[in-house]
Amino acid sequence: MAGLIGWYPFSQHVGREWIIFYDIPSTMPGNAWSSNTWKTRFSLNYKGLAYKTEWVEYPDIEPLCKKLGAAPTYTKETGEPLYTLPVIFDPHTRRIISDSFAIAKYLDEQYPETPKLIPAGTHALQRAFIAAFYQAVDVLWEFTIPQTCVRLRSGSEPFFRSTREKDFGMKLEAVVPTGSARTEKLAQLEAGFGKYLAWVAYNPSGGVFVTGDTPVFVDFMVASFLIWLKVLWEDGEDGEIWGQVKEWHGGKLRKLLAAVDKYAAVDK
Repeated sequence: MAGLIGWYPFSQHVGREWIIFYDIPSTMPGNAWSSNTWKTRFSLNYKGLAYKTEWVEYPDIEPLCKKLGAAPTYTKETGEPLYTLPVIFDPHTRRIISDSFAIAKYLDEQYPETPKLIPAGTHALQRAFIAAFYQAVDVLWEFTIPQTCVRLRSGSEPFFRSTREKDFGMKLEAVVPTGSARTEKLAQLEAGFGKYLAWVAYNPSGGVFVTGDTPVFVDFMVASFLIWLKVLWEDGEDGEIWGQVKEWHGGKLRKLLAAVDKYAAVDK
């Protein structure tokens, strides 16, 4: 399934061939959900680059990447390569790029006239920020992975379930915290986002972004996680929880999402 986007007011490159962006479909509102691929969707939108989305079901990701010649993004414990999305194909350079951070770096280099995602001197700092953020919100996976599984399409759900249950060593239904454990885990997640906001608060400008008033890649990374939570929880039985999450820490997470909303267009 492919979708085309009318990129007004975003696209500044209407005369160019469109970049192909490979993403994972779902049954969730807006179709797009993955925090990994949202990083690249935000990156393309922020830069105003014209693109179209090709939706790829989970079992088809590895065959597609091998066919395209996309590099694996991780190595499994068995030593085998692991292929993941996002991936982009840029027809202007005939380049295939995988991994959201590598894609951001490539877009900065290839399209220097567009806003920078990784400004000079911030590469190592943003890498460190990403690692620290993932550690701070590590408990998030216990909520998102099981709930994502049941919101995927039939072409992806069995694959996603079997691989994630292998990772967790248990049924996904047993992963989701309940009762007092749920309350404790949500408190840990709130504290994790609090750590992130404490880092942002060191910026003297008082802006919602890490560098102040202008977003960089890690801002879109955090927003991508928030969108994942939003599409999972907002319209479901956990709508009340989403209502709490977005207002944590004085509503600063809600303000971040509002600040990047103009870069959150999705194919129809």
